[in-house]
Amino acid sequence: MVVIVDEETCIGCGQCEPECPVDAITVDDIAIIDEDTCIDCGNCVDVCPVDALSL
Repeated sequence: MVVIVDEETCIGCGQCEPECPVDAITVDDIAIIDEDTCIDCGNCVDVCPVDALSL
């Protein structure tokens, strides 16, 4: 399993990036998840203000 970013919904706010314990998220115009690094903890999903992230 890996975090999925809804590119239509993501606003690129960056609130998810500091919540990732393994630094698997970078934010440019949208959040980008490094699938090889992501540990599926769900921290980013919990803080996304627009529900653009899902497991």
